[in-house]
Amino acid sequence: MSPSKIHPTAIVHPGAQIGSGVEIGAFSVIGPEAIIGDKTMLQSHVVIEGEVAIGASNFIGHGTIIGTSPQDLSFSPERKTKVEIGNENVIREYCTVHRGSAEGSVTKIGNKNFLMTGAHVGHNCLIGNNILIANNCLLAGHVRVDDGAFLGGGSTFHQFMHIGRLVMIQGSSAFGKDLPPFVIAAERNSVFGVNVVGLRRAGFSAKDRDEIKAAFKLLYMGGLNIGQALEKAAMMKFGAPAREFLDFVANAKKRGICPLKYGGSEQTSI
Repeated sequence: MSPSKIHPTAIVHPGAQIGSGVEIGAFSVIGPEAIIGDKTMLQSHVVIEGEVAIGASNFIGHGTIIGTSPQDLSFSPERKTKVEIGNENVIREYCTVHRGSAEGSVTKIGNKNFLMTGAHVGHNCLIGNNILIANNCLLAGHVRVDDGAFLGGGSTFHQFMHIGRLVMIQGSSAFGKDLPPFVIAAERNSVFGVNVVGLRRAGFSAKDRDEIKAAFKLLYMGGLNIGQALEKAAMMKFGAPAREFLDFVANAKKRGICPLKYGGSEQTSI
């Protein structure tokens, strides 16, 4: 068990639970309810406030703030809410992660994610695994991001929206509707095609990729409304990945899914 390295200017409450091999940099402030797992590194001026559990082997950059009160006008400071962060995440400089809003609720970040400088994760967000959130992305409350998604720099995401697995989002975009898995998305609430390169890199077979493209074309380019497209898809033989795409659409929230935009260069990826 290697000892922790805590800079003499850091303020670590005696109630905090600090694992072995943890490094805490200069002028960081760690509150009494913090749990920091083994081999996690916190650089300088990091603030961990409230009930925050951070797993092992994470890197947390200069000036990052985790666990502060949500930016929710209905929030009462006496509520007991949490942040839970898994293992092997990289959270770079000046990111902010707010704890949950409703009593007993939690903001969650999974494993092996990369949050670049200045990203904001609002209250009650659910961030999966192996996700890249580029510089200055803003996630409002209750945003869910599924495994393997890529969120381009400077993009914004409306509260309660859902981003599906392996979605690729161009930088400086904005979304208020759900994004089905495996799509390329850009601009404002626009889908441009299937993330074929991402599917190939993730190990999807040629058959699965073809079926996802067929389901995409049926939904977006088949001349049917969503209900009709889903009814037709129910009678077709699709494997699990294409069904994942269709099930996501069937369960989309009230605002619905982002529509297809024709004419962009990304269209060739369908």
